[in-house]
Amino acid sequence: MKHETIRHSFEEFLKTKGLRLTRQRSRIFEKAFACHDHFTAETFLGWLTAEEVSKADRVSRATVYRTLGLLADGGFLELLDTGSGEAHYEHVLGHRHHDHLICTSCGRIEEFVDEKIEELQAEIARSHGFELTSHDLRLMGICKSCRRKAKTNVSA
Repeated sequence: MKHETIRHSFEEFLKTKGLRLTRQRSRIFEKAFACHDHFTAETFLGWLTAEEVSKADRVSRATVYRTLGLLADGGFLELLDTGSGEAHYEHVLGHRHHDHLICTSCGRIEEFVDEKIEELQAEIARSHGFELTSHDLRLMGICKSCRRKAKTNVSA
C-alpha cells in the first residue's frame, strides 16, 4: 500500500473521530511509518525530541500517546504486548502477517513466519467452528545472547 494512500486513510479515520491532521499528528504519522522497528511510546517520544529543530517541531508526550493510540485504533499500527508492562508498536500496513519471539530478559523482539503454524491455527479454528479473522502469536523466552551471558556469569 502506498504511503500517500495510508496517509489519506489516516486523515479520513481522524475525520470520523471529529479530528483533523494537525502538524504534530502528521509528524507522528510520518515518523511511525518511517520506522521499521518495534517501539514504545517513550522511545518514540525520544526520537521525536532528538529531531526537534525549532519550537514548532515540539510534540507533547500526551499528543504522542494519543496519536499512537489513534493509529492503533484505526489499524495503522499494531500494539504488541511483550509482557514488560509497556506497549510496543509496529506499523503493519503493507507488511505480511508475522508472529513474534520475545526475550523476557532483554526485551528483544524477533519476527518470524511459519506456514505450518498458520495452517495449524486455521485448522484448530475450523475444528471449533470459528471463522478466524485475526490472531496474534507471541512466544516468550530467553534469547541466545541472554542465555550465553547467563552461562558466562554462572561459570565466572
